[in-house]
Amino acid sequence: MRFATDTGGTFTDLVVEEDDGRVSMYKASTVPGDPVQGVLAALTLAATARGLDLATLLDRGDTFIHGTTHAINAIITGRTARTALLVTEGHRDILTLREGGRIEPFNHSVPYPKPFVPRALTFEVPERLIHDGSVHQPLDETALAAIIDRLRAEKVEAVAVCLLWSTINPAHELRVGAALAAALPGVPVSLSHQVNPSLREFRRASSTAIDAALKPLMGRYLGGLELRMREAGFKGKVMVLTSSGGMMPAAEVAANPIRIINSGPSMAPIAGQHYADLEGNGDSVIVADTGGTTYDISLVRGGRVPMTRELWIGQPTRGHLVGYPSVEVKSVGAGGGSIARVDAGGLLHVGPGSAGAVPGPVCYGRGGTRPTVTDAALVLGFLDPEFFLGGTMKLDLSGARAAIDRDVATPLGVSVEEAAWSIIHLSTENMVQAIADITVAQGIDPAQSVLIGGGGAAGLNSTFIARRLGCERLIIPETGAALSAAGAMMSEVTGEFAASLFTSTARFDYARVNAALADLTAQCVAFAHRAGDPLRSAKPVIVAEARYENQVWDIDVTLPLHRFAGEEDVEHFRRTFDAAHRQIFTIDDPSSAVEIVGLRATIRCQVRPFAEFRLSGNQALAQERRRSAWFKQTGWADSAIHRLEAMETDRVLSGPCIIESAFTTIVVDPGATVQRSASGSILIHPNGQA
Repeated sequence: MRFATDTGGTFTDLVVEEDDGRVSMYKASTVPGDPVQGVLAALTLAATARGLDLATLLDRGDTFIHGTTHAINAIITGRTARTALLVTEGHRDILTLREGGRIEPFNHSVPYPKPFVPRALTFEVPERLIHDGSVHQPLDETALAAIIDRLRAEKVEAVAVCLLWSTINPAHELRVGAALAAALPGVPVSLSHQVNPSLREFRRASSTAIDAALKPLMGRYLGGLELRMREAGFKGKVMVLTSSGGMMPAAEVAANPIRIINSGPSMAPIAGQHYADLEGNGDSVIVADTGGTTYDISLVRGGRVPMTRELWIGQPTRGHLVGYPSVEVKSVGAGGGSIARVDAGGLLHVGPGSAGAVPGPVCYGRGGTRPTVTDAALVLGFLDPEFFLGGTMKLDLSGARAAIDRDVATPLGVSVEEAAWSIIHLSTENMVQAIADITVAQGIDPAQSVLIGGGGAAGLNSTFIARRLGCERLIIPETGAALSAAGAMMSEVTGEFAASLFTSTARFDYARVNAALADLTAQCVAFAHRAGDPLRSAKPVIVAEARYENQVWDIDVTLPLHRFAGEEDVEHFRRTFDAAHRQIFTIDDPSSAVEIVGLRATIRCQVRPFAEFRLSGNQALAQERRRSAWFKQTGWADSAIHRLEAMETDRVLSGPCIIESAFTTIVVDPGATVQRSASGSILIHPNGQA
């Protein structure tokens, strides 16, 4: 038995897979002050559903997979460790000078971003290596000892070390790391050549500083998670989801927390790709995961989930650059808990502020006073106040109406229903714009893509979003309400390794490149041996970070071979790079030499054979129910209510209708049609095509 959890801002999702492949799903409220409590609450629901106590259920499990936003939330809220940064003498301002320009070059009202580690905690180490790794200035041990004394006096809780050219020769960085470990026992240290061996100094320093700052917090969090799971009765492996769409043992993640900045959201495209493939729409897919706090958008292009090394926490150039490979996910402050308000000028705003899990929307009855998207959906009749979360949570309709009337309807001079519709409509527009930003910027026409709606709140307005984008088909998977947790169950154990080097097709360094390839391959094999399944083979995939000579930015090119034997192999790589450059930028330059500035290796170890991923449980009885729901084009309309589990396969239904399950509600407005596919997914045609 395997368990997969995803801790969101409002709910903690749990997916349980039995040994025979049957899958079940559960939701519990997230506890912001103690996320592990929300995880244990969801597991308790699973145990109760089986007539077991928690200890007995956990004793049957062999793997627990955890996705969390704990790391990124700590950075956003400033709850990371007091961290110092050690750099080469003369380079104290790496994090201050940064990389890139400004979003608005002539907007001088926005202050220059503060460095992740303040200048007062950045120390210069007298030493210098040059580009070939040779020593230009030896490491000054006496000065290093004085710096360590200052670190002790400053009571730093973590240290990041980023010395020039350490990716070529790590000797000085390793010596600094050893000195810190000896003099400051218990203070975690991150070395840049181990964290992110990139030639670009700012992103290497930034990612190392973030990694160090997270180590104390994530060490306590993951250690506490594993300890409490053991105390509750779990004896299997504890795995944590990574930003690159895989999972790793919790102990390895605690030692490299930079890997899990985008932990939970990275799984949605994994599940989205699976469900799109089942419906024959896997080539161009938009995956939208709607939670209570955020709306996360990712893509599948040509059957591949795109990766990025441009992951910023906050706005690009204004936030903090992670600089570490991650599934490309765009997140905006829009979700079921997004708060609606009218400003002094009479304009309606929805989000980015969220009611979260505590106090939550007004209708939750937990002390929330400000109207949200969920409150609007309840007022419009989209949600059944007696059947939220399968009836385990009753919603306060009168409270939701009163809040919308007070904060939105009265200020705008409209009815409560019109105000609620405006909240849904504006939230929809925010989400449409976010999708347009990520798709159009990459040359993707949303109208030629299929939209996957995931997350518990996805069904409230995904039909409206698909219609606005021009998508002909919307897919809401059977496990869509816990899409990231479902993706976690489908993911693989993933190891990532990198090497920094420089060579050119004009002067190819065969010995150096082949040595790096052999070392990366060996690291992948060792990882698969200790973390993978010995019964399932896995092959490393190696990517070259390459560019044309004198080009500023590089692109990723998958190497078709793991050893260069001669000029023919170099020319083959050259043609592969030209083709990749032409695909991305529509042009290539065969007359220019191609430079390799780094190599990255990834190995994915399969832990679950590809099999049908279907929810189990008692089938709901088909009951003819109806209730009124409010739509802009019709006003109050008599709408059929269907239980998702009872829907007949391939039977086409017309809107207005509402599809309900214990985990989600799907609104199909007038003009749209809906059916359930053989794979269990809900297929919606926004414009009525069957």
